[in-house]
Amino acid sequence: MPGLTSNHDPGRRVAPARLRRDAHARLRFSIIGALFAAPPAKGELHGALRALAAKPWRDPATGQDVRFGVSTLQRWYYAARRSIDPVAALTDRLRVHAGCFPSLSAQAQAALILQYRQHPGWTIQLHYDNLRVAMAQSASPGAVPPLPSYPTVRRFLRSRGMVRQRAPRRATDGAVAARDRLEQLEVRSFEMDHVGALWHLDFHHGSRRVLTERGQWVKPMLMCVMDDRSRLVCHLQWYLDESAHSLVHALSQALMKRGLPRSLMTDNGAAMLAAETTAGLATLGILHQTTLPYSPYQNAKQEAFWARVESRLMAMLEGEVQLSLELLNQATQAWVEQEYHRAVHSEFDATPLARFLAGPSVSRPCPHSQALREAFRLQVRRRLRRSDGTVSLEGRRYEIPSRYRQLQDCHLRYARWDLAHVDLVDARSGALLCAVHPLDKSANADGQRRRLDAVGPDLSPIVPTAMAPLMRQLLAEHAATGLPPAYLPTPGADISSPTPPPTPPKDPS
Repeated sequence: MPGLTSNHDPGRRVAPARLRRDAHARLRFSIIGALFAAPPAKGELHGALRALAAKPWRDPATGQDVRFGVSTLQRWYYAARRSIDPVAALTDRLRVHAGCFPSLSAQAQAALILQYRQHPGWTIQLHYDNLRVAMAQSASPGAVPPLPSYPTVRRFLRSRGMVRQRAPRRATDGAVAARDRLEQLEVRSFEMDHVGALWHLDFHHGSRRVLTERGQWVKPMLMCVMDDRSRLVCHLQWYLDESAHSLVHALSQALMKRGLPRSLMTDNGAAMLAAETTAGLATLGILHQTTLPYSPYQNAKQEAFWARVESRLMAMLEGEVQLSLELLNQATQAWVEQEYHRAVHSEFDATPLARFLAGPSVSRPCPHSQALREAFRLQVRRRLRRSDGTVSLEGRRYEIPSRYRQLQDCHLRYARWDLAHVDLVDARSGALLCAVHPLDKSANADGQRRRLDAVGPDLSPIVPTAMAPLMRQLLAEHAATGLPPAYLPTPGADISSPTPPPTPPKDPS
């Protein structure tokens, strides 16, 4: 017989996932089921029931030996014989008031719901204590309020989904919005259909400190870039900070190893939103997608990988007393390439490396390293100082070549961690015009100066030899009016040979 039998057959047990209600029904059917398989003769039913009542049976809920009376077995027997589904007939019926909480009045239920809406972070005990005071205050004088018990209040809150909600650490707009979204919208896992369609990028705070070359103990940061479909780690490296420089350094290596993805998902950290990072992704044609603030579950694949790093990689380095950053990176690369990429993943029954190679893939070829370095740079506009042809950038003066001295505003492209490579770009096309170098005041102290480059036609000054055309036109128009000059000559001035006015032009008609 399936299900639990007498304790003479301890090998048969109910699966732990079955409901207690169904387990008891199967136990009852296993006890009286033999009476249906081999029906007793007329007048022998009572003896068979007494024999079954004398045997001990194992309770599926407690595991203890129990016995059942003859009348109980007789009731089970006739209930099962009259039903088409004997197991369903032997199942305990639900109470009439199941889920209705009759001991909780409508007033108490409304008070609990109002308390929870106002204070979702309260514990159940605090809700119960406040409900007791509220019920006592609302009761009429001399009347004893119908106060429910603590277990009743607890079951009511849990049945309505009113669980405790911990307040965010920072009551900012983003934290509140993330909490509301988690409460109102369902959370579902996802996976892309193509390799290279989406990459995940994140930093992880290490649990071990490393000894630097300066003799300092520092907790490093692990930078990881992972493909969404295959869970392949495109690149993994430890750094001493969580900066945009470290992010670009690791991401560039991942791009050169695995190609260009179509999109990249990160959180809203300062390094992820830096101008160099966003500009580089836009230049390479990679869609940058950010998670909601205070919503790490949206990047759950990375969070699950951190647990594996700590339980496998860092656990094997516990015996290394003086752990350096170089040794940690070497061990990390060996672990991810030799173990993680070759271990079968539980979600798709294949190794990340095999799933990555199987495709299908939408990755693109990666450009050379120089193009990557030029991509992850920000572009700024600076006013050209005409006195010496320089601009100010990050607190330093940079020299603009003299052939571009006609520009009013200069557009420069650079990375804040690499001020040795600054380029002047065309604002309209984005093309690189030339490299720009810092002003060398020591070299300029020798007094030697370069000749200015020509920027167009010859603009050297010429001494004028005639009156301006506009002045000649004004004199001719004034003479054509026939009026005398509207001024008096200075007494004693030499007017013997006045300058004749210009001849007005003849009328063509």
